[in-house]
Amino acid sequence: MSALARVREVTITGARELRVVFTDGLVRELDFTGILAGVLAVIDSDQAFAAAGVDVVAGTVSWPQGVDFDPDVLHGDAAPASANAPRLVREYRLEHTV
Repeated sequence: MSALARVREVTITGARELRVVFTDGLVRELDFTGILAGVLAVIDSDQAFAAAGVDVVAGTVSWPQGVDFDPDVLHGDAAPASANAPRLVREYRLEHTV
């Protein structure tokens, strides 16, 4: 059984957009516009959202406010627990160079 893909890198690409690079080489650009309500509202400002980073223990995107997302949902392997999911903007794989 292969290891589950986890977040290796995250980059802010827009007001509520992230580029997420996974350990298996998958790159997903995700738009969180309009889904940051309820407990997620604490990261629905430019300053708060821009503080996104990688939680190396959980292998996912997290924020200092205690918010994180299931890496399997971000990778596209599982459905979110709520009806709100980030919109996939673009998906591609990194090419391996020798």
